[in-house]
Amino acid sequence: QKFLCSNCNNILKKALQTLCGHRYCSACLTWIVRNNKNAICQKCKEEDPNTLGEESLLAEERAFGDAAINKEISELRVHCVTLGCSWSGVMKDFEEHQSLCEYALIPCHTGCGHVVMRRKLADHLENGCVKNVTVCQQCQCSLPSSEYQIHSPSSASRDGCCFSEVGCAFRGSKEKIKEHEKSAVGAHMLLLLQHMRQLQGTLCSAARAAQGLTPQPDLRKGPALQQLVREKVISELENKLHVFENIVAVLNKEVESSNLEILAFRRQSELDQNIIRGLELKIAELHRCLTQKDAGLSSLHKSLLFSEQASYDGIFLWKITEVARKLQDSVTGRTVSLYSPAFYTAKYGYKVCLRVYLNGDGTGKGTHLSLFFVVMKGDYDALLPWPFRHKVTFMLLDQNNREHVIDAFRPDLTSASFQRPVNDMNVASGCPMFLPLAKLQSPKHAYVKEDTLFLKCIIE
Repeated sequence: QKFLCSNCNNILKKALQTLCGHRYCSACLTWIVRNNKNAICQKCKEEDPNTLGEESLLAEERAFGDAAINKEISELRVHCVTLGCSWSGVMKDFEEHQSLCEYALIPCHTGCGHVVMRRKLADHLENGCVKNVTVCQQCQCSLPSSEYQIHSPSSASRDGCCFSEVGCAFRGSKEKIKEHEKSAVGAHMLLLLQHMRQLQGTLCSAARAAQGLTPQPDLRKGPALQQLVREKVISELENKLHVFENIVAVLNKEVESSNLEILAFRRQSELDQNIIRGLELKIAELHRCLTQKDAGLSSLHKSLLFSEQASYDGIFLWKITEVARKLQDSVTGRTVSLYSPAFYTAKYGYKVCLRVYLNGDGTGKGTHLSLFFVVMKGDYDALLPWPFRHKVTFMLLDQNNREHVIDAFRPDLTSASFQRPVNDMNVASGCPMFLPLAKLQSPKHAYVKEDTLFLKCIIE
């Protein structure tokens, strides 16, 4: 599942990770951002719509390349699904295989409209292509067979491809011919192969004739005529050989030019990769800075919230909202318990807080609401008497002011929960069976009203 895009649900391609931790294909994220104003991560919506925050906003500059997952994906074992192909390997080699797969269906480049297997293209061009070419005996230009019957030699005014000698029908301006010769190397090679086969047949026939394997010409025509025929055949073969040598020279130049272009592309790619790595490092550094600033803002927010909610007289009223969702989180184990903001028994007194398990804890798990008292490390602990010995009273308020739930206890002076704190807070102590859940949710009482409940703690 971690290899799938959060948008298209296919294998990630050039994976990007967003601030909310989900992954997208580079192209998918670009498409979403361009087509949606203030786009929100769909995965965040599906997982928990109530916790959507600023980190769920999608933007290309707020996502960074996930090199680790890209590397894992490139090593995945895959196989070709083209019918008849048995290739298998790793993902990073798959695209190269797709461009070479002999069983892949490709359109004929002559424009005849046929789609054939790559492995059968040469046979199609040689035997089945309706747009195969025919050489005009008068003007020596190459034409598709369908146009040959209406061809007039005088109409051939444009220049022809240098591969016309082997059957290429393309004609046009010098610029068009140059562009054509670069783009049609594969087709030219197939035409060259076809003519080489014809030449081979001609040479074999000539050799058999020279060795007396073919019927001898009429002796009455004389040896001079036989010699003339042989010289003509040899001359034609030499001319064709010269044409082929020129073609090979042109192909060699094209291959050399292609190699130089490939080398230039590789160098440019290396430079681009270095730039990309530099940008990724900068983005990662900016992301770290943003994370630190977010942490600082969160800390300031907590301090401000504490200042607003702090109590210094030993009486604290805790308002808990979204009770239904938080109870469900407690049942599923997502958020087992909740801590209240800290409060003080006096201006320079003990620092304490409450801890509630909406689905119960210990002996009350699954049946009761459990409420506990926690002694925290405070700024004035060195001046206070220990252990903590004040009476603690818990109250769950009935919002109709009819029947409040009240429970109280005095600290066990031998318990570690009430000694001077060594860590940030001591082990919680209190009432694991404070209130049955059935009573909490009963319509007879108003302990939960408008999805809100109130807990009160009084320290005497």
